[in-house]
Amino acid sequence: MDEPVRSALTGPHAHFAERRGRLLRYPTEVSLWAALPEDPGARDWADAAALAGPGGSLGLVGFDGPAPDGWEVTFRAGGVQLVDAGVAAVPDPETVHLGPADVPEMLDLVERTQPGPFLSRTVEMGTYLGIRREGALVAMAGERMRPTGWSEISAVCTAPEFRGQGLAARLVLAVAHEIRARGETPFLHAAASNTNAIRLYESLGFRLRKETAFLAVRVPEVLEREHRHAVTG
Repeated sequence: MDEPVRSALTGPHAHFAERRGRLLRYPTEVSLWAALPEDPGARDWADAAALAGPGGSLGLVGFDGPAPDGWEVTFRAGGVQLVDAGVAAVPDPETVHLGPADVPEMLDLVERTQPGPFLSRTVEMGTYLGIRREGALVAMAGERMRPTGWSEISAVCTAPEFRGQGLAARLVLAVAHEIRARGETPFLHAAASNTNAIRLYESLGFRLRKETAFLAVRVPEVLEREHRHAVTG
């Protein structure tokens, strides 16, 4: 759980893993998350550049160190990791399972609500549940990283015109039920600044496990000569 991306990509999500040296990452259409070693050196950053490619992006959980010279930090924020401490997980009769055919609607909902990264194949990471009203998808939640024995609830979002009806809470509890049914334990990440979401999750039975950090970096469009040699040599 201290390295959820690495644990997922060497465990239940190993079939997604792209590896170079000590660097692991998801395919770019699945997720931006990657796993650097705790003590990344020049070789590790070169491997990251080789996997992402010039101008490519990587997301890192739990890493708050400096990026190499020339790399652009596109996002940096403090975060929290919350774990199940007695969540009243329960199925919800109004929820529907979402799959690849629903991705256009899911991407539209994400664009309008900004719950965090959700890409064209993110739906493959686990179970996604939604609530529809008059046929339209108005709320959803699902699973993202799956370290061994755990599963992260993510992409919790509700269309603005349907907020205040408790849909997000119902979806979190329903996804938690699906996770528990497999014998795994639900957990969540949230930006430390998102106090409303944290209060909601704590009210549902999650507790703070640790503070963490989120970092997104972009590989330079043109790598320095020495960096290119490290990548290819």
